[in-house]
Amino acid sequence: MREKIQIALVGNPNSGKSSLFNALTGMNQKVGNFPGVTVDKKSGSTVISETMTATIIDLPGTYSLYPRREDEWVAYRVLMQQDKEVDPQMVVLIADASNLKRNLLFASQIIDLKIPVVIGLTMMDLAKQKGIKIDVAELERELGVPIIPINPRKNKGIPQLKKAIEQTALHLYKLPVRDFINNEALAPNAVKEVKEVVADLSDYKAIHYLINHESFALHNKLQEKIESIEEINKFNHTKTQAEEILQRYQRISVILKQSVSEPSPLQKTMLTEKLDDVLLHRRWGYLILIAVLFLLFQCVFWLAEYPMTAIEWTFAELSGFFNRILPEAWWSDLFINGLIAGIGGIVVFIPQIMILFGLITILEDTGYMARISFLTDKLMRKVGLNGKSVMPMISGFACAVPAIMSARNIENKKERLLTIFVTPLMSCSARLPVYTILIGLVIPKQMLWGFIGVQGLVMMGLYLLGLVMALITAYVAKWFIKIKEKSFFILELPTYRAPRWKNVVVTMVSKAKIFVVDAGKVIIVISLILWALSSYGPKERMAAVHTKYEQLAQQNPDQKDLLEREKGTDLLENSYAGILGKSIEPAISPLGYDWKIGIALITSFAAREVFVGTMATLYSVEGGADADETTLTEKLNAATRSDGSKVYTLATGLSLMIFYVFAMQCMSTLAIVKRETRSWKWPLLQLIYMTGLAYVMSLLAFQLFK
Repeated sequence: MREKIQIALVGNPNSGKSSLFNALTGMNQKVGNFPGVTVDKKSGSTVISETMTATIIDLPGTYSLYPRREDEWVAYRVLMQQDKEVDPQMVVLIADASNLKRNLLFASQIIDLKIPVVIGLTMMDLAKQKGIKIDVAELERELGVPIIPINPRKNKGIPQLKKAIEQTALHLYKLPVRDFINNEALAPNAVKEVKEVVADLSDYKAIHYLINHESFALHNKLQEKIESIEEINKFNHTKTQAEEILQRYQRISVILKQSVSEPSPLQKTMLTEKLDDVLLHRRWGYLILIAVLFLLFQCVFWLAEYPMTAIEWTFAELSGFFNRILPEAWWSDLFINGLIAGIGGIVVFIPQIMILFGLITILEDTGYMARISFLTDKLMRKVGLNGKSVMPMISGFACAVPAIMSARNIENKKERLLTIFVTPLMSCSARLPVYTILIGLVIPKQMLWGFIGVQGLVMMGLYLLGLVMALITAYVAKWFIKIKEKSFFILELPTYRAPRWKNVVVTMVSKAKIFVVDAGKVIIVISLILWALSSYGPKERMAAVHTKYEQLAQQNPDQKDLLEREKGTDLLENSYAGILGKSIEPAISPLGYDWKIGIALITSFAAREVFVGTMATLYSVEGGADADETTLTEKLNAATRSDGSKVYTLATGLSLMIFYVFAMQCMSTLAIVKRETRSWKWPLLQLIYMTGLAYVMSLLAFQLFK
């Protein structure tokens, strides 16, 4: 029978910890929540050797044992043995070889807790590219713990790491006798007295009991004793922490001089500083940022135009082909006007989504995205946020769900709530299909000064409109959230580097796959349900329409094609979908919408991008066989009201785009806000204020431009 151990996997953010977790556990993973918090708990099992298996607990990334964020507190409590569910026998710490000085701070703290530890050294290839040479044996001697170079993505070093884990678990590696620094000297009397009242504490762990005992699950008498020790010895938390960090970095610098050789950083530093002088300039920096965003949205249109046109034409031809070869039956109608129209509504937007995410990945990889956070911190603070709010908000351009979850990195509770509250106003990728089709309908394809596309400018304007309204909303909301807490903005600016093109391509493909699979499932299901609602209605009403047009056909045999089109419209109006749309038309007609747009507003509450699939299905069902070979854009462009006027005018198009900028039409976002805030108060407030804002702003837009 194999011995089973529990291992905590820890490390700085972006050090390769998740890659190692995936390499060790493969498919044997589970995701839950740590008790009482919204931080994910990832665990998995792995075989260490013939006689040993392990449960790996992947703890949230953290820079040191002084937690600030909620996820850092989770890792801290586990390492301080204050978590009842997770009590690891040893720690595997991941350290980034290309940034050893910062990573060794956390490593030295864990070593001083006197927990058995194995260090996995990642990013060795990146360190080599930077000209950094590491004497692993010397580093191992200085730290007193096993150090194994690994590359989890290529599965290199994993057998050696498992061997070191087994030997450490069997106590073949002894814990370092001496502390990394003289922890006792930081507060001699206080440390000694705490160790007398709490058994089996290292000197360093005793310091953490003095600093954070209020957050530990200790009985009242013990809490009072430690509090008394603090007061008697006049223990200063801030001073002790500062002295400790200073001493650790001094010792780390000595170790790195002995075990690591680096090239002169002067040339790279000078290049980075020269670029930052321009890109972070108080005036030019903002102009460059606007130019970068402008270019990004222009490219979304320029580069995607031809593949999108080709996809639209392909699906129109496909619908026409199947209409010619399939017999007239309900199932062929379902296949052509339900399934093919629905799939076409998904696939046509893949080029734009891939291009948008590819460009965003390039900004991240080059190091410019971090500069955007730095640039906008001053503006963010004026509205109640801080620079760290920028990353969730920029992530909101992709999807609000992971963006809201990433707000956990914001230490200040008020700023975190405000960030969650306004992030759904950022135009996510689900809105992109809606914007694209409406801009193509109502905005002329013109160029200003020969190189600036008007359509790209409007697209950028919609994204900026959401951003501006998010800032205004945050400014107003900050007066109603009564939480007073100081906040700090500390950001490590990476060096500029060329983008990893493989990473860009992988991201583009994965995002397209997510859109097709996740959004596609919803769109297809709703398209099929909508086809049924659009094709069937109350028997009496549908029969009356058929009878009416049979009589008209007999009276006017030369107008057969016209009557067929009118019959399709009448049948759609009297279907269940038509009845639903007509019932809400009085409420939405002031915004310039007809009953078909009303149906799309209802169905797109499940997911905004369903708007396009809904329109594709409605106009396919209405148009009948004659409409199968026309594209959706052509169908919408030809749509008219009962009085013969066009449906999609400039006023209606702008009103509808503005509605989708502001409306909270995403059930997944509401669910994740409830989970992150642990209350229905915030998602309900979002639903109310965003829907009200969408209605009022759309009303103003239509009345101004009609």
